[in-house]
Amino acid sequence: MLKKLFYRILVAVYPILMTILFVFFLMNINNVGIENSHIWILSLAYCFCLYVFFIIYYGNKIGVYRIVEIMYSNALSLLITNVIFGLFLTVLLRCIDWGLYFVLLFVGQLVCSGIWTIICNSIQMKIYGSHRILLISSDKKSAETLHKKLDNRKNRFFIKEIIYSNSGVEKILDRCKEYGTIMIDDLDQDLRNIITNYCFENGKVMFMVPKIAEIIRNGAQALHIIDTPLYVTKKYPLTIEQAIVKRAVDLILTGIATIIASPFMLVTALAIKLYDGGPALYKQKRLTKDGKEFYVYKFRSMIVDAEKNSGARLSSGENDDRITKVGKIIRAIRFDELPQLFNILKGDMSIVGPRPERPEIAEQYYEELPEFKYRLKVKAGLTGYAQVFGKYNTTPKDKLKLDLMYINNYSLYLDLKVIFYTVKILFMKESTEGIEEGKTTAA
Repeated sequence: MLKKLFYRILVAVYPILMTILFVFFLMNINNVGIENSHIWILSLAYCFCLYVFFIIYYGNKIGVYRIVEIMYSNALSLLITNVIFGLFLTVLLRCIDWGLYFVLLFVGQLVCSGIWTIICNSIQMKIYGSHRILLISSDKKSAETLHKKLDNRKNRFFIKEIIYSNSGVEKILDRCKEYGTIMIDDLDQDLRNIITNYCFENGKVMFMVPKIAEIIRNGAQALHIIDTPLYVTKKYPLTIEQAIVKRAVDLILTGIATIIASPFMLVTALAIKLYDGGPALYKQKRLTKDGKEFYVYKFRSMIVDAEKNSGARLSSGENDDRITKVGKIIRAIRFDELPQLFNILKGDMSIVGPRPERPEIAEQYYEELPEFKYRLKVKAGLTGYAQVFGKYNTTPKDKLKLDLMYINNYSLYLDLKVIFYTVKILFMKESTEGIEEGKTTAA
């Protein structure tokens, strides 16, 4: 218990440790006239700001994410916080003599952050160890997919054994006795209930791949109108007030972003036009709220008439021979998405929401997964929950589950969190992995 308490304290003091370095930074530029009282006020504000980004980017999830990803998250948190306060010092306090100190501060913080991450990870592994997992599944292909996804985290989450639902309840529960951690795949409800009750009674850690209906119920609210517990699900994903605030935030942030991005859009358009003489922009029919069709605008990253012979299909990634050289660059830095800012201003899209699917591809998904239409309960988004926590080639079913997690737990805070988290994945190559060669969809 004391070891766990020590570990949690060590994680909690991270923003304080980084703020101490910031205070040292302020002390060294005090020659420009920052009063001591202002230094401590700035330090408290800095600590709070850093803590917010530390939580948003999951820098506190030591042991859950890889060390490299934790370091990346913390570096991004520090960079954003330092830029915010650097601009504050420059504009409001007219302090311009901070450039070199800023660089030294950031480098020092990165070194300390790296050491902190390694120490915390080492302590975490000694206290909690790794999860030796018994995976219970009803489908061999699904079990193999889960095993493959967890394979790069086997130092922390290691699937030791797989047992299938047709083995019988008694055999499954007998195998559960040998493990402290159980993972259940998409099993039938009766068996899920039996295993859930068993794990609860015997103090087992349980990971569960949720069903679509479970995610919908997860957004329900407790209601106490009689002495029998009730849950009520929302009739509409967003209340009128939420819809108004969401639209206002869309207009304000998109208006600012459009002004800032205008020079970059101009340069991108010129580069595309000069490369092959084709049009810089292209439009493509997509789906948004309630199945309404609209044309999404993008900078053209592929050859002209890329789907003339193949028909509608998703990109297979960087090896897709339809992508131009300029296209590879603007896709890597996501500049191809910038014209969608005009779609948001028009009201066809929101900043945050499910990825707008093409009608032809959506129809293919509906055949195998009719519930895929549930994503159309809200407007499509430039970014979204499934985009930041999934990949370009995430399966339709998993994409639907992620989007439903967003729809059924909507809040302005969640929107802002997704927006900030989008900054993180912009430079993560795996988030843009294409579909396999020979396929037209992610199914």
